[in-house]
Amino acid sequence: MKNKAKLNVIIEDAVKIIKNPIDFYREMAQTGGFVDPIIFLIVMAVVAGLMVATLSLFGAGMAGVMIAGMGAIIMFPIFALISSFISAAILFVIWKLMGSNHSYETAYRCVAYASAIYPITILLSIIPYAGSLIGMAWGVYLMMIAGIEVHQLKKNTVYLVFGILGTLMILGNLSGEMAARRMASQIEGMGKPFGGQFENS
Repeated sequence: MKNKAKLNVIIEDAVKIIKNPIDFYREMAQTGGFVDPIIFLIVMAVVAGLMVATLSLFGAGMAGVMIAGMGAIIMFPIFALISSFISAAILFVIWKLMGSNHSYETAYRCVAYASAIYPITILLSIIPYAGSLIGMAWGVYLMMIAGIEVHQLKKNTVYLVFGILGTLMILGNLSGEMAARRMASQIEGMGKPFGGQFENS
């Protein structure tokens, strides 16, 4: 029963972060340890990993894609946990420079609870380019809200700093995805007879 109640709280928090992030961050406990936000993040990452595995089943029977998809159930939570501590450290420094008096724990909580959008961003990733861009912009938006509601920073300062950071991140992500798609296309062409050069002849 206790685990079921805990899961219900996680689901309720996830829904609130997605539907009403301003109220969530305004009411979020700023201290209380790392256990609860870590559990929340891992649950969201496991759900996202399961979604990646499910989507991989539609990979036209490609064994490599399916194996990678199944591996996401394990690897996605691990990478999410590691990156959450790194992201929180970076944001902790940024928020400190902007005038925040809160601890690293508070910064970590802001980052960990933003993982509520993981499952949705996985679905959005089906859309080439747009999916990852929307997901990244959404994440930056949540950190803007956290900066204003949790760290009590000036709105104009938050919008300026995170607007610049978000733009740079989105441009970098777009460039990386374009390069990855070009590379995947080249590898696919190499796998065909004569590099696919006679495919349309």
